[in-house]
Amino acid sequence: MTIEKIRKSDDEWARELTPEQFAICRKKGTERAFTGELNDCKTPGTYVCACCGNALFDSETKYESGSGWPSFWAPIAEEAVATEEDRKLFMRRTEVLCAACDAHLGHVFEDGPAPTGLRYCMNSIAMKLKPREGET
Repeated sequence: MTIEKIRKSDDEWARELTPEQFAICRKKGTERAFTGELNDCKTPGTYVCACCGNALFDSETKYESGSGWPSFWAPIAEEAVATEEDRKLFMRRTEVLCAACDAHLGHVFEDGPAPTGLRYCMNSIAMKLKPREGET
């Protein structure tokens, strides 16, 4: 899987995204727990980046973490997401970004289920669900 980089100015992103999407995806914000429309979603499909459409997660890896955000135990492909250290809020966390457009998606923690032991804790607003054909 080859990821082609998408580069746009803040002005370009601001014109294409809702104010909430821009604040979370481009300015590294966080939606309130239990408010995102994808948190309780059980529809089979592929979760894609709300900014660029890059495939991020498959519904097969989604699970109920109790955190209030959609959680996955693995990305759809290792190359689909990028990570970097986040030291904001006096914590040390690992930020998860879309590998194609560098949108802030959420954070990954080492308290997830088998087989990876990871919990990719994502903002609903940073993703869109593309349901599998024939399933809703």
